[in-house]
Amino acid sequence: MGKFLRNLQKISDEHKIVVVVTNKVVANFDGNNFGYNDKKPIGGNIMAHASQTLLFLRKGYKNSRICRIYDSPSQPEEETTFSITKYGIEDLQ
Repeated sequence: MGKFLRNLQKISDEHKIVVVVTNKVVANFDGNNFGYNDKKPIGGNIMAHASQTLLFLRKGYKNSRICRIYDSPSQPEEETTFSITKYGIEDLQ
């Protein structure tokens, strides 16, 4: 996994493109829950160190979704609400 993620980082750097990697979460029973509903990302340190910016996505009210930046070297911790419609992604703020 580490080798694969390093190759993605190399491609991203060489071609100046964004690479998006999604991941699952599992219930967290050790008390280290990052403050988000007692869930933690799968993949441990390998995934954590390979990622530049971590986003936490969750369902909001009705058809809305919430995206929270919770770890980034260049962006503050922030949250936004959006919806995916037939017209694309719409900002709900």
